[in-house]
Amino acid sequence: MIRRIERVGQIAAALLLAVTAGCANSEAVTVDTPTAAPTSTTSPTAMPPHMTDLLPGMPPPLSPTDIYAANRELSPSVADHRPLVYVPNSKSNTVTVIDQNTFQVLDTFSAGGSEPQHVVPSYDMQTLYATNDLPIGGGSLLPIDPRTGAPAGPVIPVRDPYNMYYTPDGKFALVVAEADKSLDFYDPVTWQKLHALAVPECAGVDHMDFTADGRFALASCEFIGRMAVFDVAQRTLITMIDLPGGRGGMPQDVKLSPDGHVFFVADMMADGVYTFDAHTFVNTGFIPTGTGTHGLYVTRDSAQMLITNRHEGSISVWDFGAARLVHKWFIPGGGSPDMGNISADGRVFWVSGRHNNEVYAVDIVHWKLLARIPVGHGPHGLTVWPQPGRYSTGHTGVMR
Repeated sequence: MIRRIERVGQIAAALLLAVTAGCANSEAVTVDTPTAAPTSTTSPTAMPPHMTDLLPGMPPPLSPTDIYAANRELSPSVADHRPLVYVPNSKSNTVTVIDQNTFQVLDTFSAGGSEPQHVVPSYDMQTLYATNDLPIGGGSLLPIDPRTGAPAGPVIPVRDPYNMYYTPDGKFALVVAEADKSLDFYDPVTWQKLHALAVPECAGVDHMDFTADGRFALASCEFIGRMAVFDVAQRTLITMIDLPGGRGGMPQDVKLSPDGHVFFVADMMADGVYTFDAHTFVNTGFIPTGTGTHGLYVTRDSAQMLITNRHEGSISVWDFGAARLVHKWFIPGGGSPDMGNISADGRVFWVSGRHNNEVYAVDIVHWKLLARIPVGHGPHGLTVWPQPGRYSTGHTGVMR
């Protein structure tokens, strides 16, 4: 508890220092591309400080330098799950199911509600949920059995599930209630809402990721150019952060670097990615990537990160070791890459074409388009399943 209080104090002090420095400078602030993080000197058997005081009940990281170290091999618990891609078509109110091996559409079924936005793997990786966020107050989750690829029962009433995550201890399903400006904590078994964290200054609360110790999270506020920091265990808002681009910004996906030191935040209006110190939550840089920057996906070896640029139909590649962009690839014939994930073997990136009513399968070893698959209208947060890892923190399959 003492360390947690000290951490909150450090965050507040760092943010105050950043604001004070900004006020002292009357000129426009130029944000530089971040440099590489210092090389860790931690011994292989010892964890660094930011990976030691964990959220109680959270599985400890397997590596002192890589929070995604478990994401190399499939767990035995998903051995009987079919290799499929699940595509929520937000404007058709359906879910399309695609075979990963043949690129063929196997099924399209009703999402059980209106405007399905994401297909989210449960914390224990045994159920997938299509999140239907309309009508407001009458939203729902459609359970899907990953063994069959079919709906697994009646819809579950959940007020406003635009997106959904799981706390790293697995205790709560964290429903991102965008319209309500709230982060709602549900029992993931009974689906009773137990707590609600109001975020009234976070219009369009959308995506998030957790610190390496699982104690804090950084969430994007899509409609107001801000970020929210909250304490996971205490379920309290710590601070709000204004992005350098101002209230006209549109922050989207959030992803923690493998070493746990940097948060990356895609901004669709800024056309690039902001970086934040994951210990103090101070903005440290900006990386221009392309028009309409949207989704962030760490590769299976944790060496690079794929960045989708929706409005120009491209994918940028950030190299963590080199701390720079190393590649940019455009979809032949154009497209609108939005949300997706990488295959279990790390070779194929599956991503929805939000404005083109299609899904792209991209070979990220040789960088070529393997398939362009027509689906329903408005494909959004598709999930590629199964995924390697020990547990899911939600969204389109963020695994640790």
